[in-house]
Amino acid sequence: MANFRQLKAEHAHDPAMSAGNAGGLFETLLVTTESNITTIRYNRPHRKNAISNVMYHEIVKALELAGKDESVMAVLTGTGDYYCSGNDLANFKSVEDSVEEDKDHMFRDFVRAFIDFPKPLIAVVNGPAVGAAVTVLGLVDMVYATERATFHTPFVKLGLCPEGCSSYLFPKIMGPAKASEMLLFGKKLSATEACQQGLVTEVFPDSTFQTEVWERLKAYAQLPRDSLALSKRLIRSVEKEKLHSVNDRECEQVKERLHSEEALNAVIHFLQAKSKL
Repeated sequence: MANFRQLKAEHAHDPAMSAGNAGGLFETLLVTTESNITTIRYNRPHRKNAISNVMYHEIVKALELAGKDESVMAVLTGTGDYYCSGNDLANFKSVEDSVEEDKDHMFRDFVRAFIDFPKPLIAVVNGPAVGAAVTVLGLVDMVYATERATFHTPFVKLGLCPEGCSSYLFPKIMGPAKASEMLLFGKKLSATEACQQGLVTEVFPDSTFQTEVWERLKAYAQLPRDSLALSKRLIRSVEKEKLHSVNDRECEQVKERLHSEEALNAVIHFLQAKSKL
């Protein structure tokens, strides 16, 4: 894992990197607070920021802390070229391991942390995004993306099914046909396509992405904190109970799929194909 000094030098233009990682609490994240913004940075660049089981738990913890600190808003982003490549393949070394993790409510709690987050939550998508990193974008308040970002949800290819409340939110955001093309058939969207379909708020040139986005977020972070939180609560309260219900139902379906022979064969085939690359 790259050390913080190296990362700081690489992202000198990024104001969120000037504060230290939050008390050394995290192995897989860099969590910093500056200019009224708490930034949660996926920090496994050697694995394209793939989400390990440890990272799932740490993201929940980081969101819990960010929801209670003095910041005005929170930002999710990634270290290096990728935003997040979805589940780490090590999570699927056996389907039974994944089922056991599900019994511990790992993924259910992960999605709940997004549903319940009390402040504005912004995704700064600095590169390709895959799987769970894409589906929870429907639960954040704004998504800013570099022009080289892509968005991919290959669940059916793995014998699984949509999660992160995407089965409910994606048809609302982009329409049933476009959502089906993405969630059923795994179409990978460019940043421009994702913006046209409503998943992304705005796309920026890669050369100016970090500068433009952080300047804008710093300006937004000067708005009254309590007013922002109240306004988000009013917007989200209408659907909050529904989102929790959708999350519970999706997690049960994922659990069932993980027990299926079809999913087992699909995961084995996927891992074998990856090992040959």
